[in-house]
Amino acid sequence: MKKSSPLLILMLALGVFGIITTEMGIVGVLPQVTERFNITTSQAGLLVSIFALVVAISGPFVTLLASGMNRKLILSLSVLMFAISNVFYVLTSQFEVLLAFRIIPAIFHPIFFSIALVTAAQLVPPEKSGQAVTKVFAGITVGFAFGVPLTSYLAEQISLEAAFLFAAAVNTIAFVGILVLLPSMPVQEKMSYGKQVGILRKPAVWLNIAAVCCIFAAMFSVYSYFAEYLGQVTHMSGSWISIMLMVFGVIMIVGNFLFGGSLQKNMIKTVVAFPLLYLIIYLLVYVFGNSFVPMLLVVFLWGMVHSGGLIISQTWLMTEVKDAPEFGNSLFVSFSNLGITLGSSLGGWFISRLGIHQLVWSGMLFAVLAFVLILIKLKIYSPAQEKAAAV
Repeated sequence: MKKSSPLLILMLALGVFGIITTEMGIVGVLPQVTERFNITTSQAGLLVSIFALVVAISGPFVTLLASGMNRKLILSLSVLMFAISNVFYVLTSQFEVLLAFRIIPAIFHPIFFSIALVTAAQLVPPEKSGQAVTKVFAGITVGFAFGVPLTSYLAEQISLEAAFLFAAAVNTIAFVGILVLLPSMPVQEKMSYGKQVGILRKPAVWLNIAAVCCIFAAMFSVYSYFAEYLGQVTHMSGSWISIMLMVFGVIMIVGNFLFGGSLQKNMIKTVVAFPLLYLIIYLLVYVFGNSFVPMLLVVFLWGMVHSGGLIISQTWLMTEVKDAPEFGNSLFVSFSNLGITLGSSLGGWFISRLGIHQLVWSGMLFAVLAFVLILIKLKIYSPAQEKAAAV
């Protein structure tokens, strides 16, 4: 298994890429969806919001139910459901069927992420587990960088069916790769539901969960309106906005590995620094928002910092849920999605009340909250104090 570990990790990352492409790719093809199914834009928007809501609500529960099942079965079945769902997107002419096959894979989304991250860490020596997790997380950033734009391009240049078939093909390859390369991984000793849920009795866990939620809210309260901000404030054309989206996604790949390496060197300093870095980025976005050329550099820096939120928040939460890592990862998936919902909602409120140029203050508010929560956690539950308490 050690010899095939790099390829196995690649297949897990490809599965993440396929899932992200399926989840977020729909955003770029909503105009084609509204036309094909003869529905309104608000109805098409349900395809996005329903998916996120199902992930947020079902995550911990479905992961608990799957906690005693063979890891190979769960991982392969989860990514297979995404492949099948994309095929149904191609075949159906009924919006209700399309919506149903957004709900079904959303149930498997947190299971795959939760188990894939733990499995990746188990496929390598302990000292390399952080690197393995970072590589799997790269599937997310690559999905944003290439999967989502390519889905939109295929729908516009060829057909909506071609876009869905692309996602189906990626998920199918990941399914075959996991099925062939991953050995059977039955659970040797099933952890009781009570013991897994028991981690929620630790106040430190809730402090970390709150910080994760605020980090994602800080990230997506502004990023959710990325195109609108560049169009209305920076006065970029549609072509330039597309280029900026691509640049943002590509530089996220670089940032993912930079922050992964930083976490390996000093986890606490990296976690503390992240919300401060975001405050600096948002100040730059606010100050240079009206200036075309400076914003090119700002977007570059923004994408690099943005990618860090994924691996940093997951690492921060896992420091307190090591006794039930898969359930802990499901909490990460659920509450990060809750953070996205809260952030985008407050961002929309800022736009409607104060104007889009003031949008960045919503992100800064959540960044400050995340920073405060992290400091409170470190103050109350510092390693020295926990060691003394144990004695």
